[in-house]
Amino acid sequence: MSVSELCQICEAKEARFTCDNCGAVVCEDHYDDDVGFCLNCARTARGGGDVAEGAEDVVEGADDVAPGADDEPNPTSE
Repeated sequence: MSVSELCQICEAKEARFTCDNCGAVVCEDHYDDDVGFCLNCARTARGGGDVAEGAEDVVEGADDVAPGADDEPNPTSE
């Protein structure tokens, strides 16, 4: 007989998914299919807080270069 784990967020529903970022097991209500993260990590990865390690690789637009970041560095005057 197997024992089902409960969602680590709501602790009420059966956990059916594992967050690819933090490893939490969560129910379908607390899992974001778009990024494969639990809702806590997905929120963080989308700018709701500090970006979790590795999350920047899966968030849409994360590879965009900041304005001016691709410009040549200014030569130092001496």
